[in-house]
This record gives sequence, C-alpha cells and structure tokens, in this order.
Amino acid sequence: MMRRLLPLLALCLAMLTPLAAPAADAAAPSEQIVAGLSQEQISITASFSGSSILIFGAVKRDAPPAQPPLQVIVTLQGPRTPVQVSRKGDVFGLWINTASAKVTEAPAYYAIATSAPLAQILSHTDDLRYRISIPLAIRETGVASQVSEPRAFLDALIRIRERDGLYKLDEGAVTIDQSTLFRARLNLPANLTEGLYTARMFLTRDGKVVASQKTDVRVRKTGVERWLYQLAQNQPALYGLLSLVIAIVAGWLASAAFRAFRR
Repeated sequence: MMRRLLPLLALCLAMLTPLAAPAADAAAPSEQIVAGLSQEQISITASFSGSSILIFGAVKRDAPPAQPPLQVIVTLQGPRTPVQVSRKGDVFGLWINTASAKVTEAPAYYAIATSAPLAQILSHTDDLRYRISIPLAIRETGVASQVSEPRAFLDALIRIRERDGLYKLDEGAVTIDQSTLFRARLNLPANLTEGLYTARMFLTRDGKVVASQKTDVRVRKTGVERWLYQLAQNQPALYGLLSLVIAIVAGWLASAAFRAFRR
C-alpha cells in the first residue's frame, strides 16, 4: 500500500512546487530606478554665478504599478568636512566667542527635492537608515561631550548654511508623470565648494524606501581659479607671498593713479 502512495505523493509535491515560486518572486522588489543627470561635471570659473542640474529618471517595473502611488526624493550632497561652530556672547561689553563645538562631518552643500511634503512620504525609521533629512546628513558624533546644548549648535549650523543657500529643502520640486517618469531641477549657488558631489534618488511608498540609486557629480575649479586653489593648498607660503606682492602692486598703482588724477 505504501509503495502505491509514494508516486502519488511525489506527483502532488511536483504540482505544489511551481505554485510556491511565484509567491517568492512576489516578495522580491519589482521596482527599480533608471536615472540620469543633465551634467556630470560643473566647472567653476571667474564668472561663475551659480548653476543648475537636472536629475531625471524612470521607474522600471516587472508588473503594473502598485497602490498607493510612489513618491520620489532626490538629494544632492557635497563633500563632507569638519566644521567649527561658535556661539558669541556679551562679556564685559565685548561681543566674543563664549562656546564652540567641532562638528565631525557636515556636507558643504546639501539639497533635498521631493514630490510631496517630506514628513508625509518618509518614515522616521527609513530617515534614520538612509540619513536623508538635513539634520541627519550631519555627523554630530562628539558634539554632546563638548557643549551642554549640542542641538542648539547643530541648529545654528543648519540655519547659517540655509541662509547662504547651501542647505535647502524644496518640497514639491519633483515632478512625476504617470507614476513612471520623474524629474527635478536643483539650483546650485555661486559659493560651491570644489569636490565630489553625490546625487541620490529614492522611491518611497507608505513612507518606506522601496528602491534607491546614486551617482556622482564632479565640481572643480578651472583656469586661474584652479591654479590659485592648488597653489594655496600645496604651497601656502608661496601663495601668501604672492598675495602680499599683488596687494603692494595694487596699492602702488592706485596711489599712482590718484596722483595723476590730482594733477
């Protein structure tokens, strides 16, 4: 009897195995980002007054769009550098630094563009995981051990860089067409720092990141600006001497021009 049941059991298992495969495939991510940039290098010249970069892409799917619809977050982050943040106070009538803290790493530039309000399309958990929001983009390790109010110093850093156009959150700046195509234009200020910038794109649904991609953008000085920058970095003594000579020559020329005008 047992021998007769074995072939029947084998047939049942063979029929059930294909049914289990689609369930496993359904759990796998079915949406991916295919993205591009309008330019992969930005040159800073003497007449550089700012620029803009267009980030665009499409959602690659293996199945029709799911519900609820996707949202898109785009970020552009500049090179990370340490930052000294100081707080001034009135001491015996003098306005001087009374406390300071060194932030481990802060992006020289950080911009966020979204298809909807950030708080609505990104959960706190995924924000912590991917460090998308402006406060989380700053590495604040060790600040709490330097000052009694670390949050105040970090907020001051963000406020100063927002005022200078270096940190920005542009909600609603990402346009999505037919839940498939998206694009966002980010405006770059004139006071950009040279270095490697990283553009990141995130697809979210119900506040969770379902797909992401990143690509790099190179910002570099060109011409005389690059020569002066490299001279200042590699030979600071020579750069200082050259600056002094230029200042003396400029002062002499201005004095000579003034005397000639008076005659």
